[in-house]
Amino acid sequence: MVVGRFVAWLCLGIALFSLGWDIVEWIGAGTIEVSVLGEQWFRLHKESLGLVQAGIQRHLFPWLWDPILQTVILWPGWISFGVMGSVLMWLFRRRRKSRRSIG
Repeated sequence: MVVGRFVAWLCLGIALFSLGWDIVEWIGAGTIEVSVLGEQWFRLHKESLGLVQAGIQRHLFPWLWDPILQTVILWPGWISFGVMGSVLMWLFRRRRKSRRSIG
């Protein structure tokens, strides 16, 4: 549970960082242009993007890369990580302990 919440907060932090990245680029360029997750990944470490694609297509399931993951990396980075972080937050939320009375 704790690890899941940590990963959820990490994803939400990356989403905020990605949104900040877009805002800084908007201010610098003067035009609104949203960078997609794949573009950001390519800028940070282009070799790993190709390795992940090849690994998934060859060793896991080819249909997992195209259309599923390919669609996700074409979304804006802050949306991708924001959705993932929100889903993980919901899955790993703290739940109230139910107090059932016997009798």
